Amino acid sequence: MTQELILTTASQRAQDGQLPYRGAVTPQEAFALIQGNPAIKLVDVRTKAERDWVGVVHIPAEQHLFVQWNLYPEGKPNPQFLEQLKEAAGPDEVLLFLCRSGVRSRHAAKLATENGYRNCFDIVEGFEGNKDAAGHRKTVEGWCKAGLPWTGA
Repeated sequence: MTQELILTTASQRAQDGQLPYRGAVTPQEAFALIQGNPAIKLVDVRTKAERDWVGVVHIPAEQHLFVQWNLYPEGKPNPQFLEQLKEAAGPDEVLLFLCRSGVRSRHAAKLATENGYRNCFDIVEGFEGNKDAAGHRKTVEGWCKAGLPWTGA
């Protein structure tokens, strides 16, 4: 699938789902976009603890941003989220937001869009995806289940 087709499909998903940001991509589509265009950036909004204990995507460092949506261990929203995002990325860049299962990333994409970022995409399913019947993640959906490159636990 070409970059243009992925972005068009992602935008159509947003339109169909009435999403308040430019689009939604699968983990596989996100990885294809990153591989195909070094200007596209993934914004991991998980906590530092999640990244340290669970793992991180393995992509070029210049395309891998880290801006916590919530702070650990408090669990409170990061009051400097927008400020930190502005330090890391410009409003015209294509940004792919990632969290554990696709909830915080949606909120981050929405907030960024509301604050002038025009090309925000949620990575549906997230890094680990939802839990399976036994309560485990990484087995049903997400970046890890898709077999995309990552390092960690």
